[in-house]
Amino acid sequence: MFFAFLFFHAGFSQEEEENKNKEQRQQTKEVDSIAQNMEGEGVTFEEVTKKENINPLAPSKAAFYSAILPGLGQIYNKRYWKAPIVWGALGTGIYVYSYNNTEYRRARNAFKRRLAGFTDDEFYDLNGDGNGPDVSSDALQEAQENTQRDRDLALVISIALYALNIIDANVDSHLKQYNVDDDLAIDFNPYLDINPFTNQPNYGMAMVIKF
Repeated sequence: MFFAFLFFHAGFSQEEEENKNKEQRQQTKEVDSIAQNMEGEGVTFEEVTKKENINPLAPSKAAFYSAILPGLGQIYNKRYWKAPIVWGALGTGIYVYSYNNTEYRRARNAFKRRLAGFTDDEFYDLNGDGNGPDVSSDALQEAQENTQRDRDLALVISIALYALNIIDANVDSHLKQYNVDDDLAIDFNPYLDINPFTNQPNYGMAMVIKF
């Protein structure tokens, strides 16, 4: 009777183990089926590739180059079309400053000679008819003030354009390295995992952040 009990117990244990293995195979098949169904519904697996390394010194270099020679930082950033714009803007500002500075000096020198009592300045007798000054002292003073104001304004604008040239090179270099890949996204995908302890599938939603 004892041997019969052992035989019955061994047969029961073997049958229980077979049932357990059969249940595990069924669960694995069920998980594979679910994974296939989820993949068919649009769940994809993407390979993550390493992005291009960022050069933290590039913005500083671009700004330094533009400070040494305006437009050089834009060329360093490979924004070649910006360099002529920088040169044209700064060239115009410098030209306007130089022109008004020359006119200011002419009016100032003539006005100072008028105050000193001289009548030999370039604006005194333009026609050469000897009928007195063709340009009055008041007109010379007004011309001096106007050209001085325009000269100073041109200087301020030229300095602002020079600073803007440096800022543009620095910011453009930053933006050039900024990752604007289409892979940047936050998405919600179905989630499927196997519990290692119970060997049961876990379902849910996963928030996927790609960067």
